[in-house]
Amino acid sequence: MNKKTVMRTALATAAVLALGAVGAYLYLDTTSGIRRTGTENCADVIPAGADRADGEAICATLDALTDAWARGDADAYGRQFTEDGTYTTYVGSHYEGRADITEGHRALFEDFVKGSKLAASYLDLRFLGKDAAILTGRGDDYTGSKPGLAELSKVQTYTLVRDTDGAWRIAAFHNTQRRNVMERFSFLYSPATAPKAEK
Repeated sequence: MNKKTVMRTALATAAVLALGAVGAYLYLDTTSGIRRTGTENCADVIPAGADRADGEAICATLDALTDAWARGDADAYGRQFTEDGTYTTYVGSHYEGRADITEGHRALFEDFVKGSKLAASYLDLRFLGKDAAILTGRGDDYTGSKPGLAELSKVQTYTLVRDTDGAWRIAAFHNTQRRNVMERFSFLYSPATAPKAEK
């Protein structure tokens, strides 16, 4: 084989491999929808037998958080957290304390997320005794049209506690970006890794 033939063969092989990789990615991306999208109404996940007033107070905290974000009000946003609350973003930034959370969001509201709103769905609310609860859901910030529940790209965990004044506040928040293609690949490669709700 001459040099030109070898080069053409190598280029053709690379093109076939690239097309295969793009095709595989597109397949994984288009088949990676979630089955359990949650509900837009936080009160729908208040467990049976739980104190309804506490569940509604927790939902009101999340409503206040969403409203503060929409207004770009960092002080009101920060007030939804305990004095020593923590906040971990999907990019890995970790804020410690209400003041840190407030100032970090003040900067965000003036720049990266200015004019955006929050969309949320709720998956589960569990009480850990009478003064602590875990709320899980999906969420995203957006401008323009509100995304559908299946489009929310983050999975979120709120740990809430009854604060010293009796109000429910967020003691810890963790935000994880969903990697839909990676998730779909792992479910195909090892089906037992898929959560029950996604099987």
